[in-house]
Amino acid sequence: MRQIIAMGGGGFSMEPDNLALDQYILDQSSKPRPKVCFVPTASGDADAYLLNAYKAFSKLDCRISHLSLFRPPLGDLESYVMDKDVIYVGGGNTRNLLVLWREWGLDVIFRKAYEAGVVLAGISAGANCWFDVCTTDSVPGQLRALPCLGLLKGSFSPHYDGEAERRPTLHQLMREGKIAPGWGSDNSSALHFVDEQPLRAVCSKPEAKVYRVELDGGEVVETALEMMDLTAKPPKSDVEVLT
Repeated sequence: MRQIIAMGGGGFSMEPDNLALDQYILDQSSKPRPKVCFVPTASGDADAYLLNAYKAFSKLDCRISHLSLFRPPLGDLESYVMDKDVIYVGGGNTRNLLVLWREWGLDVIFRKAYEAGVVLAGISAGANCWFDVCTTDSVPGQLRALPCLGLLKGSFSPHYDGEAERRPTLHQLMREGKIAPGWGSDNSSALHFVDEQPLRAVCSKPEAKVYRVELDGGEVVETALEMMDLTAKPPKSDVEVLT
């Protein structure tokens, strides 16, 4: 089973006191105490980001490590990655992430891990990277479309409710034919794919949404998905596969 969990925002880096999305990611691994590898490439391996990752995941039932391309753990990156149960990619600059991954061959390695059943997840840039194309502010001062790895079809736009220009920029790019239909994901939300199909949308705050965004007769149409609130007691368990 191939799985990707794309977070528009939230998780330990934005909600350090609410690890519901992070726990959800761990729960998708079939392994007890899953081995989680945090990948902070998009932030330039920021020390504070790494420290926060270790603080957060030390509170959860898992074994945490990280993969730095600036200080590689060992020469054989493929063996290192394939030994993990969950790959969790942090946010930052999507363009830099893709350039570095391709230079080091991580784009190929992560595809192999995906095909082998390793859970791929990430926030913002760490979610963008898995799709055909995304909206990104990797070039300072502007949002634009950026081709990504293409493990998932269509486009992804994170921070959909958290940054004022995300929604109108996605709509404009779509009307101009510069970006494919896809998904807009609010902060505190994520979209879970199984075998390249959307399984469910989840949130760590009840107001957070994920939207299907597409064109209909030249006009942009948004459809809000049914959300599984991970903080509800008990959480909903009957979310159907989305179409």
